[in-house]
Amino acid sequence: MSKPGALDLANSVGGTIAKEDVNNAVEKYEKYHCYYGGDEKERKANYADMVLDVGCGIGGPLREIARFSMTSITGLNNNEYQITRGKELNRKAGLDKTCDYVKADFMKMPFPDNSFDAAYALEATCHAPDAVGCYEEIHRVLKPGQCFAAFEWCMTDSFDPNNEEHLNIKKEIELGNGLTDVRTRAQCLEALKQVGFELMALEYVGLAPKGSQRVQAFLEKAADGLFAGGRKGIFTANYIFLVRKPQLDGSSRSTTE
Repeated sequence: MSKPGALDLANSVGGTIAKEDVNNAVEKYEKYHCYYGGDEKERKANYADMVLDVGCGIGGPLREIARFSMTSITGLNNNEYQITRGKELNRKAGLDKTCDYVKADFMKMPFPDNSFDAAYALEATCHAPDAVGCYEEIHRVLKPGQCFAAFEWCMTDSFDPNNEEHLNIKKEIELGNGLTDVRTRAQCLEALKQVGFELMALEYVGLAPKGSQRVQAFLEKAADGLFAGGRKGIFTANYIFLVRKPQLDGSSRSTTE
């Protein structure tokens, strides 16, 4: 995001973030992506060879990550139009030889066990009808010792299922964004643990900009729900987690929260 864009975002949600603070944050982000890891040979050595993007859409993040890391990424999507569009954009970006798409349901992935060196999902697995089944498939196709990172939509610990206002906000988000149920943070964590992932890092950002997901007129209601949920701290579109599939020998790392 550009500095003007980041500043506009900060202002649009009625925040009190100073212009200098926004610009400093963007500058740190840009420096990381421009300089971290050294030259291409060193950067390539630091990243995995086979990465899975779960629910990739048309592949915007896929292309950004592939350009930066020189990684081969497979995008998984069940929408034929988005895949066609993504392939064309990959071609224009010069990534059609290293990155591709597979049309499939992420609840039943057409990949052998232990296929990928890493996997990630950006605001996609919230659409899974069953979190356990979805995370289980991701766990299955990851190689032992490798990681899965995600931005997950979920209700925060401040959500009260007995609060009528909270329930109405949750329903608005679900209706406008085609979600059967927005899971809670605790439900997401329990599902990850249940399939065998080790929790390594967790973070959530209680912020949802007004107008989010306004693609069609009916989504305006969803935007109101997103904004209200973010304001009240009961919903986040950016619950970030990093988990690891254990090594075959059972070795593990400490959990950070």
